[in-house]
Amino acid sequence: MGSVRKASAWLGLVDDNDDERYYDDDYTEGTEDGEAWVTDPRVKVATDTAEDRGRRIGTVTPDSFRDARAIGELFREGVPVIMNLTAMEASDAKRVVDFAAGLVFGLRGSIDRVSTRVFLLSPADTEIVNGDPAVHRSDGFFNQS
Repeated sequence: MGSVRKASAWLGLVDDNDDERYYDDDYTEGTEDGEAWVTDPRVKVATDTAEDRGRRIGTVTPDSFRDARAIGELFREGVPVIMNLTAMEASDAKRVVDFAAGLVFGLRGSIDRVSTRVFLLSPADTEIVNGDPAVHRSDGFFNQS
């Protein structure tokens, strides 16, 4: 495939049929150890068992603003999303944060900064529990006062 065709395929202007050479007739569904297949390495979601119990958290590490769609689709399904923007340019990261802020506002969720350029998007029905030290608890567990 020529470089112009590759660039056109990357931009989505033409179909990229070059992937057919990677298909194997002996392909089996799933893995032996029960882990789920993930098609995009920048998007990770828990297995079906966790999905049945409502215990899924998505992690997305976008390369550009174009990857914001994966964040929106997961969050729209009610999945909390950890958004890691450390691999992005500062201007694109700002655009993704603005997109995420509009997303959580529109779906009545919340956005919390976990660390530098890492954010947690939580749907409206998700409670964020603060990890206060055990000393401040009133239930007496490890109460040293």
